[in-house]
Amino acid sequence: MTLRGRAGLLLPLACLLQGCGGSGPVDGPAISDADRAHGGQAHQQLLAGFGGAYSGPEASYVRAVGERVAIAAGLEGQCTFTLVNSDVVNAFAIPGCYIYVTRGLVAIVGSEAELASVLGHELGHILSRHAQRQERRSIWRTLGVIAASATGSERLTRLASQAVQYFGLRYSRKQEYEADDLGVGYLERAGYDVYAAADMLSALDRQDKFMTATRGRDTARGVPEWALSHPLTGHRIARAKAAAEATGLADDALPENEAAYFAAVDGLLYGDDPEQGFVIGQRFAHPIMRISFEAPTGFSLTNSPQAIRLTGPDGIVGEFGGGTMQSGTLKDYAETLVAHVVGNAPAELTSATALTVNGLPAIVTHLRMAVRDGSVPLSIAVYDAGGGQVYHFIVVSPPADASAAAVNALFRSFRRLSPDEAATLRPRFIRTVRATAGETPEALIRRVADPAPRPLFELLNGRGGDRPLVPGEMVKIVTYADAR
Repeated sequence: MTLRGRAGLLLPLACLLQGCGGSGPVDGPAISDADRAHGGQAHQQLLAGFGGAYSGPEASYVRAVGERVAIAAGLEGQCTFTLVNSDVVNAFAIPGCYIYVTRGLVAIVGSEAELASVLGHELGHILSRHAQRQERRSIWRTLGVIAASATGSERLTRLASQAVQYFGLRYSRKQEYEADDLGVGYLERAGYDVYAAADMLSALDRQDKFMTATRGRDTARGVPEWALSHPLTGHRIARAKAAAEATGLADDALPENEAAYFAAVDGLLYGDDPEQGFVIGQRFAHPIMRISFEAPTGFSLTNSPQAIRLTGPDGIVGEFGGGTMQSGTLKDYAETLVAHVVGNAPAELTSATALTVNGLPAIVTHLRMAVRDGSVPLSIAVYDAGGGQVYHFIVVSPPADASAAAVNALFRSFRRLSPDEAATLRPRFIRTVRATAGETPEALIRRVADPAPRPLFELLNGRGGDRPLVPGEMVKIVTYADAR
């Protein structure tokens, strides 16, 4: 989370991802002028919400692989491929042929061909106009009484929309199968191993199992986002393999380009970016700003450059963000933020309390927002962290005692990090290693900087940690910057 501005939020995606009608792959110029304009307008806004673009040679590599597949799909020079600075495992596309893949996904695939299969799948969605055919989802439908009719507040509408609009559309099974089949065809025409699509889906399945085993499904990262927006099943993996077999090509008849992939990802940032802070289970910690908070059990935290998204039991939604207090008092800042959040919505102020939280001046404001069948609580906490830096929580919750207690515990957890605590939060990077004669997986696993080194080694390399290494075999490990 890069905390810039007084109250940064993810922009709503529902308005960005819709377009004109149409069905099925199209011939001739596939990208209309309207879609180009639509996608171009959405591109920078979308990146601002999803981590920003990751620069460097890895980004150039993704663009080169993407263009090779785009040429195979008949879209030469018509698409924009972006590596997103997020460790969430995901890829998605919007009209105008803007295609995004996160560094989290790039880290877990095993070859250039597997990366190409991801990009080919997204091109399949573009050519089939799946985004345009998706019915716009009502952001209120899944939020129950909280969203019943809290009209008049654009800020709260956006806040609620995050619960269902994060990282793109949800595709139907039919749409996924269509994109899978098209993607395999693009792989063949691009000269990549057609079996890489099934291998890529298997890598995502391993990621799912890794998250379940190491972090649990009650955390925001309990399942890869790609598997949520592109439902992943064993049957789908089998279909991809059958589609490859239907080409008549043998496995590995076309290259996977593993060496090029391993060279490209050596040095890729892995996990959280220190500029955005670290989500560690229920805890958020920012080493540069030296701040931290801990969410109660049952909450999920999702990082973005502009804010931390919070979701809790029974429909609790919220955000953590920050800004600068260039003039005025903390009270002035709190009143300005409350006015911005409430907007024109009917609301009743129930309390505004000045207090000290872990040594920091704070103001906690409670309101009740009118909805169709009554009211729901809105709670806002602001903190003066010194040096002109101000941080805040904005939380909408069900009208229940348990929810109030959870929100209060969240507010009281905010604190400053000591220099020693901040120093422990260091970035990690992918390193590619060529096995030497006699080297064992166990020796490499000991070099992995992670609480679960063996499962992570097995995930990144698609191999069991007990299988002997072959001299010259390339594998990925995760280390700190000062280790190799």
